[in-house]
Amino acid sequence: MSTHPHAAFRGCRFLLEAAKATTRSPKAASSSASKNKAAATALKSSTSAGKQGRSPSARPTGILKVTPVSPTLHTFLGVSETSRGDAVKKIWDYIKLHNLQDPMNKREINCDHKLKILFGGKDKVGFLEISKLLSAHFVKPN
Repeated sequence: MSTHPHAAFRGCRFLLEAAKATTRSPKAASSSASKNKAAATALKSSTSAGKQGRSPSARPTGILKVTPVSPTLHTFLGVSETSRGDAVKKIWDYIKLHNLQDPMNKREINCDHKLKILFGGKDKVGFLEISKLLSAHFVKPN
């Protein structure tokens, strides 16, 4: 046993010192808040700096790029050019409007006559297959 009367509380001193270090005075808290605001502003400016490199008239790419579509997709959508994202969105609107989603398995779509023509004669299509099956209907520009 230790001869010091408070030997049992020796470990607590370190805990108390750590607790005192984490508690802040109002002045320290406000300076910390200003540091956090400065860091957030620096982060925001660095992310917007990456966007500034692009010109506002930059062409969209990927699924946002407007491309010509096949005659089959043209008759379904009613437009001769569209982006992949818009085409998928319009097909989902059609599916929801005509209640073509399988009630037991929401991941499957029961194709009606129009969708069968679009999806190569399939009776059922998984929702992840839609964009894959649509890729054949987008004409690649030369």
